Amino acid sequence: MFLLAVLVLPFAGSFIAALLRVNARNAEAWLAGAVALTAFCLIGAAYPNVTNGGVVGWRTDWVAELGLAFVLRLDGFAWAFAMLITGIGFLVVLYARYYMSPSDPVPRFFSLLLAFMGAMLGIVLSGNLLQLVFFWELTSLFSFLLISYWHHNAAARDGARMALVITSTGGLCLFAGVLLIGHIVGSYDLEQVLASGNAIRSHALYVPALVLILLGALTKSAQFPFHFWLPHAMAAPTPVSAYLHSATMVKAGVFLLVRLWPAMGGTNEWLWLVGSIGLITFFLGAFLAVFQQDLKGLLAYSTISHLGLITLLTGLDTPFGQIAAIFHIMNHATFKASLFMAAGIIDHETGTRDIRRLSGLWAFMPITATLAMVAAAAMAGVPLLNGFLSKEMFFAETIEVHDNSLVDQALPYIVTLASTFTVAYSLRFIRDVFFGPAPTGLPRVPHEPPLLMRLPAELLVLACLIVGVAPALTVAPILDTAARAVLGSAMPEYSLRLWHGITPELLMSIVAMAGGLGVYVMLRSYLLAHEGPPLLGRINGKRIFDWVLVTLSWRLARWLATNLGTRRLQPQLRLLAGVAFVAALLPLYASGLSLTGPSGREFDLVFGLLWVVGVGCAVGAAVQAKFHRVVALILLGTAGLVTCVSFVWLSAPDVALTQIVVETVTTVLLLLGLRWLPKRIARPGPAEAPDSIRWHRVRDFSIALLAGLGLATLALAAMQLPDNHSISRYFVENAYTKGGGTNVVNVILVDFRGFDTLGEITVLAVVALTVFALLRRFRPAPESIPVPEQQHVQDAHDEAHPDRQKGDTAKDTLATAALMMGLLFPVIGVVAIFLLLRGHDLPGGGFVAGIAMATAFILQYMARGTVWVEARLHVMPVRWMGFGLLLAGCAGAAACVFGHPFLTSYFAYAELPLLGRVPTASALLFDIGVFSLVVGATVLMLIAIAHQSLRRYGVPLQAGQRAHDERAKEELV
Repeated sequence: MFLLAVLVLPFAGSFIAALLRVNARNAEAWLAGAVALTAFCLIGAAYPNVTNGGVVGWRTDWVAELGLAFVLRLDGFAWAFAMLITGIGFLVVLYARYYMSPSDPVPRFFSLLLAFMGAMLGIVLSGNLLQLVFFWELTSLFSFLLISYWHHNAAARDGARMALVITSTGGLCLFAGVLLIGHIVGSYDLEQVLASGNAIRSHALYVPALVLILLGALTKSAQFPFHFWLPHAMAAPTPVSAYLHSATMVKAGVFLLVRLWPAMGGTNEWLWLVGSIGLITFFLGAFLAVFQQDLKGLLAYSTISHLGLITLLTGLDTPFGQIAAIFHIMNHATFKASLFMAAGIIDHETGTRDIRRLSGLWAFMPITATLAMVAAAAMAGVPLLNGFLSKEMFFAETIEVHDNSLVDQALPYIVTLASTFTVAYSLRFIRDVFFGPAPTGLPRVPHEPPLLMRLPAELLVLACLIVGVAPALTVAPILDTAARAVLGSAMPEYSLRLWHGITPELLMSIVAMAGGLGVYVMLRSYLLAHEGPPLLGRINGKRIFDWVLVTLSWRLARWLATNLGTRRLQPQLRLLAGVAFVAALLPLYASGLSLTGPSGREFDLVFGLLWVVGVGCAVGAAVQAKFHRVVALILLGTAGLVTCVSFVWLSAPDVALTQIVVETVTTVLLLLGLRWLPKRIARPGPAEAPDSIRWHRVRDFSIALLAGLGLATLALAAMQLPDNHSISRYFVENAYTKGGGTNVVNVILVDFRGFDTLGEITVLAVVALTVFALLRRFRPAPESIPVPEQQHVQDAHDEAHPDRQKGDTAKDTLATAALMMGLLFPVIGVVAIFLLLRGHDLPGGGFVAGIAMATAFILQYMARGTVWVEARLHVMPVRWMGFGLLLAGCAGAAACVFGHPFLTSYFAYAELPLLGRVPTASALLFDIGVFSLVVGATVLMLIAIAHQSLRRYGVPLQAGQRAHDERAKEELV
């Protein structure tokens, strides 16, 4: 259970941080630091259990019949990554406490940072590939919010959008690849996938699955040709860069490559695809980093280069390459996070990150300068630092023969050349920033930061130093534990000694350092006067991205809107109905489903006459829609009532009850919305235009008839299936024994298919919020809506002034009707509660009860008017919706606490005084959540329509109603 606690802890901390008051920097920092440190300690305590290939796991079934489960799995490799995520996360929180300004919305920053930490922990702890993809996309979402934290900055918005589009698109590709892997293996369980390497590599779908998974990993780790999003993400606050872009998010891609190497590596496709992309990225990133004028830009391209190095090591497809990749992942996280922190300190204390304006900072901030120089030296691979050790392992691996191709033979020379650029940009970071003449014209006078702001960088630099000096005593056991979890019995012999003699890899390091010094000396004058590299200055990844985005999202969208779009709803419905009919017809034709006569049943004349009435009302509604929409709506409602009677006739009272309350509410809402419908658009044309209009109506009638007959045929064919081909028998037989209820329909909704219901009410909540947001901003143009008669305007005025005299009989009659509708409120409320409580055993349930309760509110709006109702009832529909979703989700999650799948229900009978034996089921809580959300969503849409009606009539809103509007806006925000 401690793994579940580790995963939930950051999300719980994120929720609490979001509730703290603005500018409470200390409170949020203490909370975030405590969460990160607690998770770090919990994971660290599990180290003895993951050594020598040990695995700690926690599992709960989700959909056991499909082999889906929520699995947490901690082995040595995941342990090392989780320690990086939580340990560096704690240091970043401490650093951010002093970096962030009190004027910033700090609660939002720490809330998002903790949520991102939880998403990253979800990736490394996932023991199920589908679960991993879910957390993978969560990291894209939270990184988008963190990068755009300073959303007033256009560069931050653009960088966040670019990162989201690229990484989330890669995530969709990863999802498709995971589905292919699940198809090949027959399971999404990580352990089973890792044990099925031979089956995966020999399958015909191996190459498509590999390409899709690589697209997900390479986009997340900013590999060529997707590398350009990372430099633009540097518009984020520096703590975000130090965390996401050095130790966590960009490492997710290489983590996945190493994790899946036992199952998908060992082929030429892996060697050439992964290795080639890693080599190009390593070289290109190092070359471009030399020419950056912004400190964080230099570090961004260097991060791209080092990620390419790790990808290349993984792509070389040897066990030793995986060990070197894991080692460099650890080393890069430490020295790059400290470098980002140093860059943030320089920016924070000088007011600029422009390398051309910075020089001689050693004299002003010697401690920070020392820290940055040691970290930069580790990045360059200087001896006695951790970067040197993993760089030596990298050089040693490139010397080995892999496929003996021309590229393989040239690989040592290519990586040595690329490493000269690594030394050059590291040297530039040190020389141009900290040495030379004193800076002039800086926004602020340079000085050392507070001790605690510098402490995280000091700890990270200390780790670089002690690992470089004493690797066998410090990092060797951790590296062995992490590598053994990936390689298992294929673990090779290797050594982390400081001195291996005069070796080819040592000579490559010496050549790289000497060459890097020469490159820096040759380019120094050019770098002080020019922007960008001399050869690749015109190649701009952002410009290509913007061109693709504009082409797809603007030009293509405009073409689709021009050719398929319309100002009217009817053509869109025509297209949807036609496509749906064809899409349904093809599989039916392919499966050979036939329709036979209803055996053993006689035709009932009364039922037939009932449907003649229903069909007549439906046809009449279609005809009257041309002349009078209110009459058409009444006829349509009558057809709906015929459907309700049909459900009762066919022994489906639960469905009939739901149908009748839905018909009632939708009819009233449509009546309120009819006034906004535009006038029919006249069709100018030649003299034969009436024939054209008649043809269009025949066409529309034919499409509607075909769609209706097709659905009726499908329903009739399904009802005639024998029992052994129908799933209904299962629900009938198990509703009581497994769901604790005799109302089969309700048990299906809240138990057997409760997850579907949860998704449906979530969609309903989104729709209600969308309708409210749209109508709150919608102002119908006077010419698009028929102007109401003066009497209607007077009635609206009377609603705003209820104390005026009413003398005529008609108005007395309306007042009497209003009084009667007002008295119905408690009656309908009691009926709604009755339907809610009886729903598990008798017709009723949360949905129908919610609609019934919403009907009570609708009657109050009709009887008393908007102003009167909202001044007295104080309806807060968003809170109803939020409570409903929370209660339904908690009712489902409670089962997981007891080791059962999500939304597993519990039922029993309780003996209560006076009442006797009463059924109690946990599904009742879920049903109450459905009830609350349906009431809130319906009333929210009603409020939006009612308020627009007042604005349409020109009635001024009273103070109480304005206050309600403001409360609703605050709830939405």
